[in-house]
Amino acid sequence: MAVRAVRGAVQLERDEAGHMGEQVRALLTAILERNGLTDENLISIWFTATPDLHSDFPAAAARGIGLADVPLICAQELDIEGAMPRVVRVLAHIETDRTRSEIAHVYLGAAAALRKDIAQ
Repeated sequence: MAVRAVRGAVQLERDEAGHMGEQVRALLTAILERNGLTDENLISIWFTATPDLHSDFPAAAARGIGLADVPLICAQELDIEGAMPRVVRVLAHIETDRTRSEIAHVYLGAAAALRKDIAQ
């Protein structure tokens, strides 16, 4: 198996803990499903959130879907003028038999505009 990275993002409609949890769980579930992964394939997950998100840690949503023993970390995204607001990004390190070109990066909703080149 190779070590690969899979990217993803979702734009939240509002900064509320419940909404963030729902959207991040949907993003993580889509990443796992589209790449044929289980929690056993996960090495670690980095989350970033834009500076306008304060209601919760994105990693809390991962714990909520059972990723209890996967190392997780949250960080703040750069505060760049004109950047898309209310975005949570994911960078998951995984073990997989898929080639780099077979990895399905997942950008949900309006976040697909962030990476039109790789958004599924």
